[in-house]
Amino acid sequence: MPRPLVATIHLAALQHNLAVAKSHAPRSKAWAVVKANAYGHGLERAMRTFSDADGLALIEVDGAVRLREWGWTKPILLLEGFFDSADLPVCAAHGIQFAVHCNEQIDMIEKANLQAPVYVHLKLNSGMNRLGFAPDSLRAAHARLSGIAAVSSVTLMTHFANADDSGNAGLPLAEQVRRFEQATMGLPGQRSVANSATVLEHAELAADWVRPGIMLYGGTPGGRSAEAFGLKPAMSLESEIIGIQHIAAGEAVGYGSRFIAAKPMTIGVVACGYADGYPRHAPNGTPIMVDGHRTGLAGRVSMDMITVDLTDIPSARVGSKVELWGNKLPIDEVATAAGTIGYELMCALAPRVRVIEQ
Repeated sequence: MPRPLVATIHLAALQHNLAVAKSHAPRSKAWAVVKANAYGHGLERAMRTFSDADGLALIEVDGAVRLREWGWTKPILLLEGFFDSADLPVCAAHGIQFAVHCNEQIDMIEKANLQAPVYVHLKLNSGMNRLGFAPDSLRAAHARLSGIAAVSSVTLMTHFANADDSGNAGLPLAEQVRRFEQATMGLPGQRSVANSATVLEHAELAADWVRPGIMLYGGTPGGRSAEAFGLKPAMSLESEIIGIQHIAAGEAVGYGSRFIAAKPMTIGVVACGYADGYPRHAPNGTPIMVDGHRTGLAGRVSMDMITVDLTDIPSARVGSKVELWGNKLPIDEVATAAGTIGYELMCALAPRVRVIEQ
């Protein structure tokens, strides 16, 4: 028998969430963001499921090539662009579009002597200060790209830091919008600015293309819960109780004896640990469902096991079903308890975890 830990990918939920994104921006085309192995949900699986997307966007050049080999014929976009001049003929040959965010990339394009057209997404640094040209450098970059014979089109893009917190004092959304509009005023080309939070909270900014990511997988980009946005969880992580201990008041549980029982307790052992992607730093009380009843973590997460409080679930036994996150327990709630975000939990799903589709 295989270990009882299973991740279930809910294909209908993925399709539903894409439909939600498209309904918020009905006049825009949608890139379904599938980077990081589709946020842990499987790149090939996401490609099949997101057939209604207008394009797929990711980071990895080899992943983009695999999408073509698997039969994806619609646009593909590299959100960080290419990393080396050797990537350029690969992109051209497979019709892979890419971001350009620095002069060094333009230098490489100019020297590449490409034999097929390329489609460029020129990125503005509108204040997030990761990738992108400064506003006063964007027009010169646009002119250089427009003068390269192999460049077929230039789309203008930026990334918002605080679409889920538009009044953020460090960088208000309105200021990023102002910088983008001022820097791109009068320049030809389509626009692409909207991530998940923008699509859900500020659909008026959707422009020609939107780039939904975390919302496709049933996680919240912030602001409200995924359920409040009408999103459905696309991944459930489930296991079973594989052992039970009855302990007295004052006894400890797990490495470091972090959890000390304040009263006689029943402790269940679950087949899941940090080697499966469960967050090691999750504190006591992190929510867990056992046979449909809510309880919490009791003790430090081990490599292969976690321990949970079964004291108030007298019917629990070896073999009882455990939901670590999914339909009854939102992944974002678990992530918040562990001091992280749902994105990290999805992406951290380990290769040894058995994955099935539903």
